[in-house]
Formats: sequence, C-alpha cells, structure tokens
Amino acid sequence: MDPVECSGMRLLGQHDLGGRGNCGEGTALLCRAGRRYLYLAHESGPANFSVVDVTDPATPRLLAQTTVPHRGVRSNSLAVADDLLVVAYQVSAPGQRPAGIEVFDLAEPAEPRSIGALDLSGPHSRGTHWVGFTGGRYAYLSTGTPDSRPTHPLDDQFPVIVDLSRPDRPEEAGRWWLPGTQAGDGCPPPARHQRFDAGFRAHNVNVYPQRPDRAYVGYLDGGAVILDIADVAAPRLVSRLDYHPPMPGFTHTVLPLFGRDLLAISDETVHDHAADYPKLLWFADASLERSPLIISSAPLPPVAEHAARGGRFGAHNLHENEPLEWSWRSEDIVFGTFFNAGVRAYDVRNPFQPREVAAFVPPAPPRSAAGAIQINDVYVAADGIVYAVDRCGGGLYVLQFEGERCAARRSRAGAEGCGPAPARTAPPRPASACI
Repeated sequence: MDPVECSGMRLLGQHDLGGRGNCGEGTALLCRAGRRYLYLAHESGPANFSVVDVTDPATPRLLAQTTVPHRGVRSNSLAVADDLLVVAYQVSAPGQRPAGIEVFDLAEPAEPRSIGALDLSGPHSRGTHWVGFTGGRYAYLSTGTPDSRPTHPLDDQFPVIVDLSRPDRPEEAGRWWLPGTQAGDGCPPPARHQRFDAGFRAHNVNVYPQRPDRAYVGYLDGGAVILDIADVAAPRLVSRLDYHPPMPGFTHTVLPLFGRDLLAISDETVHDHAADYPKLLWFADASLERSPLIISSAPLPPVAEHAARGGRFGAHNLHENEPLEWSWRSEDIVFGTFFNAGVRAYDVRNPFQPREVAAFVPPAPPRSAAGAIQINDVYVAADGIVYAVDRCGGGLYVLQFEGERCAARRSRAGAEGCGPAPARTAPPRPASACI
C-alpha cells in the first residue's frame, strides 16, 4: 500500500473484514491472557459487529462477525469493559425494533454471548446512536426512549444513564435533555440553525473516574455541554459552550484533559466536498468550568485540495483516553479522525498553538463509493499501536505511532500493554431550567 500521506506513523497491517469494511464509530480493545481482541461496530448492515485478533499487528485475524436482524437497524457504536460488550442499536424509522442496547458476556472474547438488552423503542424513538461504558455500574447513551416526545424530529436523542449492575437486566437510571427539545418541559424550542440544521441531540457522553460527577456531552448544534451527574437520577447543567452559528454545528465529542484544564472538542463534518467547512478540532480553556472558552484549533491540511478528493473532509472522532490499562492516556497528544484526511495526532503542550506530529492517509479502498479514504474512528493502545477504521469498505488499518513521547510511554506500558480493567427507581426528570 502506498499511502497518500504518511508522517509520524507507519502501517503495520490491514484487514477488509471479509468484504464488510464499512466501520462505524465503535472501536474497543480487550487484552486477555497476552492476546488482543478488537471489537468493531459497523456503520450499516448487514454486518453488526466484528471481533478481530490483533495480537500480531501485522496479521489481524477476523474471529467473528455477526449480522443485524434486518436492514432497518444498525449498530454504529459499541463499548467494552469489565468483560462486557455493550452494542447500540439504532433503527431507520421510529417504532422499529431492536432499538436500544444489547449486552454480551465476554468470558470467551472471540464468542460474545448475549445476556441482556434494554428496549428503548417507541413511537418517536430511533433507539441508541452511541454508547459509552468504561466499567463500573453505569453506561451512558445518546438515545430516544419509549416515552420521548421530541419537539422537532432532529432532536430525538438525549443523554440517558443506564444501570448495568445487573447486566442481564439493564435499567434506566437517569436522563437529561436540552430544555425545549422535548414536549411539555416548559421551555421554548431552541432556534434552528439557519444554514445547517443538524438537530439538537446528544452524541458522545463521556464520563471519567477523575470526575465521576461530570458528563461531557457533544450536543450537535447545541455545542459542548457539561453536566453534573452526582445525582444520576437528576443530572443538572453546569455549562454549555455554543458557537453555532457562526460555526456550522454538529459538536460530536468533548474530551476533557483534566490536568490541563482543557477540553478537546470535535465538530463532525456530515457533507461531502467540505460543503459544511470548517469542521475542526477545537481546544477550549475549562479552568472556569461554568464558562469554557475556545482558545485554538488543530491545523488541518488545505481545504481546497481535500474538498476535491471525494467524500467528507473535516473532524470526526477522537481517541477518548479510556481509563483502561491498555488504553493510550495522554494530555499532551490528541488523536483524531478526519475522513479523507485520515488519522492525525497533535501535540497540545502549547494549547494556543496545537502542532501536528503524525498523520496517516491510506489510498481509497477498492470500489469505495466516496472515491477517497473515509477514516471514521480511532482507538490507540498504551504502546502507541493505532487502530483506525474506514466507513466505505477499507476496514481496519493497524499503525504504529512514532511521534514524540511515544517511546517513553511504550517502555512504561510494556510490550503488550495488557492487564485487568479497573475495577429500579421512579422515572427521572430532566432539569427544568431554560437556557
């Protein structure tokens, strides 16, 4: 393979996932008994999720691949922790099933066994678009619910906290939505984005052990939201950083860098040929939690060149510093995916001037409808092995990060970077304050 662009990373291996290389944004790693298992969600059917042995990064091996129940459902997202796999199911039309999450036992990592599910289907619910779970009692969803009543069809998914203390019987524990986006909450609906109306709904809902009382939410056209979840049954708004307009919306991921009082914030591009440019990776000062302020953005390659390459160009997913022993955790280097600009890494030690330290852009996969690579998601292991996936047929790319500071991190993590993971109430009501 001759990459279109390559610096600070090198290709180790690749796998097209049996011709079903249309990967979503669920990429999770499990290390067990010296072996590495990668779990990949698919952007659309017929594949549901794939299990890949990546112990030898040069020769990934497809171990298992499941299929979705029907063409009207997809499993765009998944998460792995505590020997559980949680898969999100979103349907193409409200009322269809399955819509919600399914929980699998990973006692045998190559043979996930279904043990439970939470049905979140309803007359106005498309189910779950994204799931976050890094161990412990709770998972965090962007989802509709059986009783949800969005004031606008594009506002149909919001943060829901799910209790997994009985993984065979998941239960809702709490919820919150942007005031005005659900009927009857007493607040006026938010003003629609005039040029790019993508909706006021949640995407990633990130929670970390450093601040277990906080959830960091990308709320699409609603911007970056910080929630107080000390009482999981009644989350409360801490702050909201909204810069749309003038920016074109679709805040996707909010990644806190706690030791730096920073937020890394990605806005997903959802239109081909950079029609919704700029979609950037922003950095915000969060030293005053109630009033975060954008201070910089990561440099991207020339928009004119990439707009003509085909498909999307701009920011999307970030590696999210999962609190697992085998996960890359750094407050100096941030990894992100940028569709036809591949996977890229940035040194943010000077947060006012982020500096690119690595990039890898593969050529277009054979028969790609986009005509260019569309790198969709990224997961980075503690030893700097990068797992990047394409949404248009390319499947999995296994890379070695060779940028600054990686060698020291590899020596601390060890050659394998494997180890054990850290260790019904009344229906909750959202905060009623209008913002």
